[in-house]
Amino acid sequence: MKYSINKEEKYSVFTLNEEKLDSSIAPALKSEFITLNAEGVRNLVLDMSPVKYCDSSGLSSLLVANRTYTQEGGMFVLTGLNDHVQKLVTISQLESVLTILPTVEEGIDTVFMNEIENDLKSENGESNQDV
Repeated sequence: MKYSINKEEKYSVFTLNEEKLDSSIAPALKSEFITLNAEGVRNLVLDMSPVKYCDSSGLSSLLVANRTYTQEGGMFVLTGLNDHVQKLVTISQLESVLTILPTVEEGIDTVFMNEIENDLKSENGESNQDV
């Protein structure tokens, strides 16, 4: 599996440099998402712009990442979906579950807004689980 990671203080950008997100790479991708989270990455922006095809195994890996990052108040953001992948997400009715934005930059902005909201809530004594 080919990918690159750009780690910053508040987020990491994971670019999947594969044309297909299917059963041949989905298990390794799930493992990578979980490992990054265990290493302290709280917010992940996944750049899917190189991906031209995705199947149900690929969607499953995205859902695992979404659950892993959001259960502790972090964010998982998908960016750069092509038409095929966007249609699959829509048909699967996952657009209301996943955070999907057109560009990596918009994904990063959304992560920063979420971090600010979490900081404000924690200052006011609210738990991050209430998000």
